[in-house]
Amino acid sequence: MVLRGSGRHGEQTVNGSAARGFRAVYSQRMLLRYVVPGMPLFALPAAAADSSMATGANVTGGSLTLFALALALVAALLLRRLATRIGAGVARRIGEARLRRILAKRGAKVLSDFIVPGAYGGLARIDHAVMTTGGILCIRVLHFDGVVFGTEEEAQWTHVDGITRRRFLNPTIQNEGRRRALANVVPEVPVDGLVVFTGKVEFPNALPKGVIHVTALNGFLARHVFGPSRIDDWDAVWMSVQAALLTDEGSRRDFEAQLSFS
Repeated sequence: MVLRGSGRHGEQTVNGSAARGFRAVYSQRMLLRYVVPGMPLFALPAAAADSSMATGANVTGGSLTLFALALALVAALLLRRLATRIGAGVARRIGEARLRRILAKRGAKVLSDFIVPGAYGGLARIDHAVMTTGGILCIRVLHFDGVVFGTEEEAQWTHVDGITRRRFLNPTIQNEGRRRALANVVPEVPVDGLVVFTGKVEFPNALPKGVIHVTALNGFLARHVFGPSRIDDWDAVWMSVQAALLTDEGSRRDFEAQLSFS
């Protein structure tokens, strides 16, 4: 600020400079309050560096402050997203480990993450297959937190977790294709489908048929009753399932490449 002269003229110069400084600060505050929250992350530092957005004048100190605040905001949001992603991955692995421990108690009659010829052509990847008394369970595993809305008849279900909302394919329909693929391998054996959710998931309504939480898996395996069968040699049945597995890398690459609901 430069003071020129004295008296009334000097007071006017001082007052004018103070007013411009007040307008600059006020404009910057309005920018932070209304404009910055609605901007994409990649645009914040550039916006902060451009002081003309805030004041129409070159206010170096204010620009540096805005730039620092924008960088801090971007860093905080990125760290929050990273922490959420890492936390979800850890929770998913914990849920899967819990399921595997339960299945391990069934002994050797468990297969996990394998590929067989699809029921309608192509290939089908099955999360888990468990042979129990009277038949085989084809298990589809999903990890969700939050709330899930869906019925047996709906083609898509809705998952709501905080402010995140997304639609996904009805897993009972999805698993039906896998169940049929497995049933084609051993056509004389009852094969039932089961969808198991891990994570802190809630269903506001009654669970659809064939859907349980991992906490109920032990009891389900103990109580589930298959349809009638005339199998005498269950070891031969399990050997037939194992012989049908497509374990080569080419089959796995083909599965990853195909567009499938199996």
